[in-house]
Amino acid sequence: MKWIDFERKIKAKNIKLFTPLDVQKFLGRTKIATRFLIHRLKKNGYIVSVKRGLYQLSDEQIPDVYVANRIYAPSYVSLEFALSYYGVIPETVYEITSVTTKTTRRFETLGKIFSYHKIKKTAYTGYAIHSQNGMRFYIADAEKAFVDASYLRLMRKQKPISRFRKEKINRAKSLKYASLFNNEKLTSIIKTTLQ
Repeated sequence: MKWIDFERKIKAKNIKLFTPLDVQKFLGRTKIATRFLIHRLKKNGYIVSVKRGLYQLSDEQIPDVYVANRIYAPSYVSLEFALSYYGVIPETVYEITSVTTKTTRRFETLGKIFSYHKIKKTAYTGYAIHSQNGMRFYIADAEKAFVDASYLRLMRKQKPISRFRKEKINRAKSLKYASLFNNEKLTSIIKTTLQ
C-alpha cells in the first residue's frame, strides 16, 4: 500500500491515534501484513509512535489533553494541569497530569511528560467532556482538580496549594468531592484553604 492511500484512508475516517488493530480493521489486512505496514511507515517517518502499540500521523497536530486520555485509560486530565487550564493557578504547567483508577504511571513521549496518579474508585468522578480542535477529551472540573491535587499532596506529605484564585473554586462543591475520598484530614484542608 502506498503512503498516500494510507494517509487518505486514515484522514477520511478522522482517526487521530490508532493501534495496529484499528489499521487491520479499516484496511482489511492480516495481522502480519499490518505489522509490516506499520513498521515500514514508521521507519520512513510517516507515522510516529505515541507509546507501544499507539501511533499517529507524523504531521498531525493533536492536543495534549486528547493524547493524555488515550495513552492510559481510564483517566481524565486533572491536578495542576487542569487548574492551570482553568486559570485557577497562575503557573503554566508543562506536565500533562491526569488521575486514574489504575496504577500510577508516567510516560515521556512526543517531547512531553504525561503522568497518571491513582485515586480511589469512589472518587473517580467530577469530570466532563471538553473539546479542542474538534477532539473530545475528559477533564476534571476546577473543584475536582483542586480536591484531587489536595488529596495527592496530603498523601505525599506536601503543603496544600496556597497560590490560587479562590473565586474560581466553589467551596460547597469542593467539600462534596472531598467527602468521596473518606479522609477527614483532606476535608479539613479543603475547609481551611477555601475559607
